[in-house]
Amino acid sequence: MKRKGFFAALLAISTVPMLAFSSYENLTKRVEKGFKIKSGEGRFHGHLKLKGVNANILDVKVSGKDTNGDIAIFEQTSLSQGKGTPLHVHHSQDEIFYILEGAYYFQVGEEKYHMAVGDSIFLPRKVPHAWTQKSEKGKMAVILQPAGKLEDFFVTIAALDHEPSAAEVNRIFEKNDMKVIGPPLQLE
Repeated sequence: MKRKGFFAALLAISTVPMLAFSSYENLTKRVEKGFKIKSGEGRFHGHLKLKGVNANILDVKVSGKDTNGDIAIFEQTSLSQGKGTPLHVHHSQDEIFYILEGAYYFQVGEEKYHMAVGDSIFLPRKVPHAWTQKSEKGKMAVILQPAGKLEDFFVTIAALDHEPSAAEVNRIFEKNDMKVIGPPLQLE
């Protein structure tokens, strides 16, 4: 190999890993300082007042933007007794719910669970699930891993200036990597 060709090849070989490393560094940017979110507040967006599925209020406590998409944590204040989510699937996220106030009814796959304060439930990705609020008021911590697009879903639903139709809700679910596969869970 000629000297000129050798140096060109060497430069190419050494540049590719540096470019890849540079890109990796940009992809793994995340918050480098701790932060506090006060009770009753959200980190971004203020209180998100949901429409369509239920009229609950959602506060982002830890955003996927904080963790490079690794995890997201929300606090949901439930104001829609007898209402909940349609049966749906998250294609790429596991969810964990921890009941802070009130009572809920969950379906995960074929199993159904009555949930009360202090209970938690794990909803694996790709497993159909739904929940319905049993009590007059309730509150849950919701953890998603990885964060996915659920925060975008909530922002979109809250920004609507109308109550969305079922077809519109389905499209918003789809746009955010979820799929509605059945009606809301009815209380037993």
